Amino acid sequence: MTAEASVDAVLSGLDGIRPDVEDLYRDLHAHPELGLAEHRTAAKAAEALRGFGYEVTTGIGGTGVTGVLRRGSGPTVMLRADMDALPVREATGLPYASTATGTGADGVRRPVMHACGHDVHVACMVGFARLMAAATGAWRGTLVVLFQPSEEPGDGARAMVEDGLTDKVPRPDVVLAQHVLPYPAGYVGTRAGSVLSAADNLRVTLRGRGGHGSAPQAAVDPVVMAAMCVLRLQTVVSRETAATTPAVVTVGSVQAGTGPNIIPDEAVLQLNVRTYDQETRGRVLAAIERIVRAEAQASGAPAEPEIEHLNAFPPTVNDADVTARVADAFAAHFGDAAHTLPLQTASEDMSELPNAFGVPYTYWGIGGTDPERFAEAERKGTVGQDIPTNHSSSFAPVLQPTLDTGVRALAVAALAWLSTDSGAGPA
Repeated sequence: MTAEASVDAVLSGLDGIRPDVEDLYRDLHAHPELGLAEHRTAAKAAEALRGFGYEVTTGIGGTGVTGVLRRGSGPTVMLRADMDALPVREATGLPYASTATGTGADGVRRPVMHACGHDVHVACMVGFARLMAAATGAWRGTLVVLFQPSEEPGDGARAMVEDGLTDKVPRPDVVLAQHVLPYPAGYVGTRAGSVLSAADNLRVTLRGRGGHGSAPQAAVDPVVMAAMCVLRLQTVVSRETAATTPAVVTVGSVQAGTGPNIIPDEAVLQLNVRTYDQETRGRVLAAIERIVRAEAQASGAPAEPEIEHLNAFPPTVNDADVTARVADAFAAHFGDAAHTLPLQTASEDMSELPNAFGVPYTYWGIGGTDPERFAEAERKGTVGQDIPTNHSSSFAPVLQPTLDTGVRALAVAALAWLSTDSGAGPA
């Protein structure tokens, strides 16, 4: 059976399961859960996989789930879907909008919504897993589906690896993953090489000497120190990084003081850094430290600033050969809807999974925006203003063709290795 015939055989059941995939999506969207608290979501995924005949393992890294389906000799392919939601109050107005709340790592209870589309990922993966299980003669090899917790904080993939993931499932030849993005629904996009940035989150505590607002000469004002740091940090990208080298330095939080006439003892900055290679990353982080320390010294700070590295996401760098195989398969199946994905400044921890196994991977995007709405915004030149992006309280992928595209993309990519005529081992 050719790869195209395998795809047709697997997807022949899509019409029959579409209502169930849509119902699952609406249910997940209405019941979002924060990272490492995805108990309900994980249970639904595990229950579905067991019903389809997969070998299921639960609780990996806390709430991670894997399902293994074997169809004789052949390659082993792993596909990942992330499960967690965000501490965002939903403003979509959907009839299935979330009213859920959840307690974060800081102990504060907040509204929660699927503002990044992980509900799409889970629903599509369950639908794909069901179709693959039903198409008994359409493919060969071993299929591993993985539902990952806590992608948003960046610790879920690592938690699964540290909990022995590599000993709990067969070693894959390749790892595949997708993400819904604010492109037109029906769109699929691949990119070889760098696709998502590395990310570093830092907290900087600047030490001053508090005093009365009427007598600044007797104090060392950390608010002024912080302001100078914020301004000077903007030059790291604009004046210390080549224009051809992507990088972002964002000061996302500035906290200081308790009243208008009180000079505080300290000010706290929180920074986010995005880079695509280790050389640039090292240079940018070193520049941040140099600037912060220099501004503290210039202000006569009584103590050195404290620079804490809170967490980091690895870069996502797609393997060229794996990506080419998936891109060719997408072009054959999706035609003009298959595109080259632009470089993304967002970050992911998915690459820690294939890196733990020492295998190649590729990560692609699918669109989730109403095509007519996107086309109108594009015509007016207002895509950036009119189309909600991931993490927006208004982010709400249209059900179709988003879900169909996600299921089809998973099947087409997996069958580039698992179709009965692929004859392919590792890429």
